Amino acid sequence: MSLSAKNIRNIAVVGHSGEGKTTLCEAMLFNAGAIERMGKIENGTTVCDFDDQEIARHSSVSLACAYLNWKDTKLNLLDVPGFYDFEGEFNSAMRACGAALVVAGANGTVTVGAEKAINLCLKTKKPLVVFINGMDKDNADYHGTVHALQEKYKGKIAPIQIPIMEGNKMTGIVNALTGKAYRFSNTGPEEIPVPELYARDLEEMQAALMETAAENDDVLLEKYFEDGFLSREDTIHGIRKGIFAINVIPVMAGSALLNKGVINLMNEIVSYMPQAAERAGIPAKDLKQDTVIGVECDETAPLAAQVFKTAVDAFVGKMNYLRVCRGVLKAGTDVLNPNTNTTERIGSLYIMRGKKLEPVTELTAGDIGAVSKLSNTGTGDTLCDPNMPVEFDPISFPKPVLSMAVSATVRGTEDKVFGGLNRLAEEDKSFQVVKNPDTGETLVCGQGEVHLEIIKKKLKTKFGADADFKTPSIAYRETIRTTATAEGKHKKQTGGHGQYGHVKMRFEPCEKDFEFDDEVVGGTVPKNYIPAVEKGIVECLPHGVLAGYPVIRVRAVLFDGSFHPVDSSEAAFKAAAEIAFKEGMKAASPVLLEPISRMRIAVPEQYVGDVMGDLNKRRGRIIGMDTQEDMQVITAEAPEGEILTYATTLRSMTQGRGRFSQTFARYEQAPDLVLQGLKK
Repeated sequence: MSLSAKNIRNIAVVGHSGEGKTTLCEAMLFNAGAIERMGKIENGTTVCDFDDQEIARHSSVSLACAYLNWKDTKLNLLDVPGFYDFEGEFNSAMRACGAALVVAGANGTVTVGAEKAINLCLKTKKPLVVFINGMDKDNADYHGTVHALQEKYKGKIAPIQIPIMEGNKMTGIVNALTGKAYRFSNTGPEEIPVPELYARDLEEMQAALMETAAENDDVLLEKYFEDGFLSREDTIHGIRKGIFAINVIPVMAGSALLNKGVINLMNEIVSYMPQAAERAGIPAKDLKQDTVIGVECDETAPLAAQVFKTAVDAFVGKMNYLRVCRGVLKAGTDVLNPNTNTTERIGSLYIMRGKKLEPVTELTAGDIGAVSKLSNTGTGDTLCDPNMPVEFDPISFPKPVLSMAVSATVRGTEDKVFGGLNRLAEEDKSFQVVKNPDTGETLVCGQGEVHLEIIKKKLKTKFGADADFKTPSIAYRETIRTTATAEGKHKKQTGGHGQYGHVKMRFEPCEKDFEFDDEVVGGTVPKNYIPAVEKGIVECLPHGVLAGYPVIRVRAVLFDGSFHPVDSSEAAFKAAAEIAFKEGMKAASPVLLEPISRMRIAVPEQYVGDVMGDLNKRRGRIIGMDTQEDMQVITAEAPEGEILTYATTLRSMTQGRGRFSQTFARYEQAPDLVLQGLKK
């Protein structure tokens, strides 16, 4: 099915984990006749939660796409996981969508997930609507939730519905924009007269909506001042302009589980959410002109599309999900990938409904679909007409905040394990597999414990490989605090030539990782043996005398020695240097150094005290604090060994609102307790 961009809505369904996003998608698909019956999360039968891990956990872990047709309009739903660890999926969806549907629980507060979703929509200028879900629950608090939203986002929240409640249950709604009331029934909403009980609330809400509409259009504002009111048509026009400009966030309510209020929501999405054709020009680089342009959603223009998600399967292969931003993508054509500077042949094209793929011959501007078996294309890449090359900005993904050392559970399966992990890193750009050059360990790096646990299980189910994850080693170092001299003599008599090397050396602290000098006078150590002495010291540096960690910040000076005209050799002097190194290091007050990380921690103001107190317990030092938007940003330094699982702790302290980044700062002397712990 190929549609005009005017008849497409690309909607990201976002919000806090467990608020009913997947169930809401299920209800919308059912209402549109896309599925015969609504599946259930607990039974693992929903369209959008089809991955083995999602079925087992009863929770979304990956972005899923599903389309439906409603009122001659195609709705592409992007069901986004709400848990903190899957922020990368959120970022992918926000690049592909034209608007967002924020699902919030009717609990009288603004949950962290809803807050983050709304904030990101405002930041990325995505029109949005809030659906207060769970109105079937006994403790549902619609008015409290609306009030909390209005307090948080002053001047933007515009409730357009009044729930009709009977015995603490929502049985219908009054639409303030149309002035009509509906009662929910098994066959859908039935129009009824506005109950007298809600007449005053309706008047107040309509007056508020008139005022909001006037604020979003200069002509309407003048009319409102002159007449004191706006017509229904003018109000709807002003509200729609406000939604488009992200000045107005409409609020609706219902129960996804009982499929109440969902049809009304679908109608409003078609009426008020922007068409794909209305999306503002997407910034891209014109590679011929070397200029930045806005790519408009024009079906007649040359092709430009962007991959927003990659799915990898050991049997099916790689599937790239993409949004066509301009032109038409047709099966059997050649397109340019400017990111890899390769030409790709478009084989099979699909539109998605969960795991079900429906083949199509083309995708038009504004639409979302998938293409299989592209060998050189990944998430964030552009596909375009070779004669009109453009390149979209890459999709921003959160940097990993938790790392674990990985090894194969079964010896001999290393290739299978690391091959599978690299394929999963292709699929999930918020996950990385890296080699730590300091410790030699391979690390898996993700957004949290749940994220890495999901990766581990996907590795098993998709690629049949078992891996063990453990706390990574810390790259400690050793150095010396004082200057010491040492003598190394290697003397060995065997049949024939013996071995003789004799050095006197001085070891002292320095700023560089390692320095070597010779102060030999009178030829007591011949010049041709001095490189061997240096080599002997260099080979000792990886293994210090305290706990076997690499040695840094040491200057080794050869100042005297002796040789034998027959028995001396490079090997003998190298061995003598090794003896001197061990003795000299022990005598020069050796100490253990630990890596110190510089951290930037962004938290709401009410959590600053808790965060600072926790940092003190971790031997951290506060460097400074500044304000960015509505967050307090703490700059601090802490030992790397104390913050290995800091991501989990910070989320717990801040209810998921805090975030942090860290970079290596320097090495500092570690307390004796750290060294004692390593020796146990």
